[in-house]
Amino acid sequence: MVERHVAIVEPSDNVATVLRDMQGGESIELNIDGETKTIEIAEDIGFGHKFAIQPIPNGETITKYGKSIGNATEDIEPGDRVHVHNVESNYGRGDLADDDQAKVVSE
Repeated sequence: MVERHVAIVEPSDNVATVLRDMQGGESIELNIDGETKTIEIAEDIGFGHKFAIQPIPNGETITKYGKSIGNATEDIEPGDRVHVHNVESNYGRGDLADDDQAKVVSE
């Protein structure tokens, strides 16, 4: 059965967003471009986080909602969590920003 708690917004996306907590080792089926693919989730992924739906080589663009959100900093396999540990964001690291940087971003 195709997993319905995963959002893939645009056909060009190479990541999906989970709409429920997922457990490492969980195997899910996704409909990607009209083709059903099975992906094993590599590690626990919390609601709202994303995972790769295809191999993403080091340096490759991470595409979500049809837009570039950053570049992979290592090879990422399907089912791997995609987050700050393996992505250089186009938008900086909000968690590392000082108060002045955070203010500029929010304006």
